[in-house]
Amino acid sequence: MRIIARSTLRKFVKSLAGRSDQRAVSAALDAWFHEVRRARWQNAADVKRSYATASIVAADRVVFNIKGNAYRLVAAVDFEKHAVWIVWLGSHEDYDKIDASTVRYGI
Repeated sequence: MRIIARSTLRKFVKSLAGRSDQRAVSAALDAWFHEVRRARWQNAADVKRSYATASIVAADRVVFNIKGNAYRLVAAVDFEKHAVWIVWLGSHEDYDKIDASTVRYGI
């Protein structure tokens, strides 16, 4: 899959400067990035086979748990174009304040 954009992940990790879990979050996001980049998902069932804990919230929206569910990543997935757009990334606490099916890009 093509992921748009890795810079969003890096920006988020930078925003955690000074936090004790910054390195762990960075490692978790790097692992997610490399796994998803190698994926060849055709549909939501393929996503669930790769990530059993992912939540499919709409036909094109998936929520991934990052670093043991301490953080959440909301992505828009276009299976035909083999593209994944990072729509939102934040703490689980902040995730509880948004609607994952309608949230727009932003950290």
